[in-house]
Amino acid sequence: MHNSNTASIYESLGISKEVYEFGEKILEGLRERFDHIDEIAEYNQLKVIGAMQKARVQEACLMGTTGYGYNDTGRDTLEEVYANIFHTEDALVRPQITCGTHALALALMSNLRPGDELLSPVGKPYDTLEEVIGIRPSKGSLKEYGISYSQVDLLPDGSFDYEGIKNAINDKTRLVTIQRSKGYQTRPTLSVERIGELISFIKSVKSDIICMVDNCYGEFIETIEPSDLGADMVVGSLIKNPGGGLAPIGGYIAGRKDCIENAAYRLTSPGLGKEVGASLGVLPSFYQGLFLAPTVAAGALKGAIFAANIYERFGFDVVPNGSEERYDIIQAVSFGKPEGVIAFCEGIQAAAPVDSFVTPEPWDMPGYDSQVIMAAGAFVSGSSIELSADGPICPPYAVYFQGGLTFPHAKFGILKTVQYMLDKGLVDKAQLVVK
Repeated sequence: MHNSNTASIYESLGISKEVYEFGEKILEGLRERFDHIDEIAEYNQLKVIGAMQKARVQEACLMGTTGYGYNDTGRDTLEEVYANIFHTEDALVRPQITCGTHALALALMSNLRPGDELLSPVGKPYDTLEEVIGIRPSKGSLKEYGISYSQVDLLPDGSFDYEGIKNAINDKTRLVTIQRSKGYQTRPTLSVERIGELISFIKSVKSDIICMVDNCYGEFIETIEPSDLGADMVVGSLIKNPGGGLAPIGGYIAGRKDCIENAAYRLTSPGLGKEVGASLGVLPSFYQGLFLAPTVAAGALKGAIFAANIYERFGFDVVPNGSEERYDIIQAVSFGKPEGVIAFCEGIQAAAPVDSFVTPEPWDMPGYDSQVIMAAGAFVSGSSIELSADGPICPPYAVYFQGGLTFPHAKFGILKTVQYMLDKGLVDKAQLVVK
């Protein structure tokens, strides 16, 4: 139980006694669940250590290279570590991969050829992939290269439309993209088990289809990854879960050797592939961030569950709900009006270690058809494993909350959002009583 010292430091940081005590009451009911999350983190921590030991990581791996980066031991060993963790034949882990969208674009563009078709069997992909695919016209899209796109939406209950998927697969279908997380949608996140069932079905219809999983926000949340259940490629960003908050840039693709080789030739140049690409000074943060990633992801997961339980009690729609199983670190809360989204984001910003004095405002963000508000006071710009919240200012006026390098920071951020909601009259003091 927390002592009066803890309550008083919260008070000095702008959290009233009522809000603090309300948070403590909610936490009491989550102890058992948090213990289970710690067990998964322990398993994944040992998995990462085992992968590093198997690859014989040594001090020389932390040195880095410049120029062409030939024979970069640290870079090559790190890729072996990722392949060990994901149980794949190979991996590409590079600072030259600028973000998650770039990693996905790289995996798609290197493994598709003119005349091929890309299929999404889980509905609309994340907004930033629309221009990669050519759903929204853009220079250099897959569509410009004569690669067609087909989509099968999830059924109203969130299940896969197996009949629709079977009918959509044809001779041209070369690659299937499966997005694990929800993006700016309120659909359920897919568990690794469900992804495995979908891949198994797709391969039974056409065995040579490449199955790629957008693994963003899902790494280390379960004890297995999609590559353990048949994914040919898993793709993600290092400024999300696997970078542990320390990686300053980067992305990864882990998978089948031929798929990774194609991606490497596309990233650098035909004939060069994985042989070039200096690691500069980022390898220590890549290795150490990966080492910390299981416990960082666990802290973020606890924060999401804490937020869900609080906002569910206030009567707002939360996805996932307070008691559902979790397969990523994202929490959606629907407020039904823009004031709720704005107040929530102001609270998260005010809890940040960096730029806490800044007030976030909705703005016309490129690539979106409505204004978007973003709160993030991060050590790494745009890092969504750090405490952040954002959402488009349009119905259902939902905010998407994720991250927290430690649970105490996530907890403070969520309590700060409650304080802002309370101060602005968006929740009532009477709602802070836990029966």
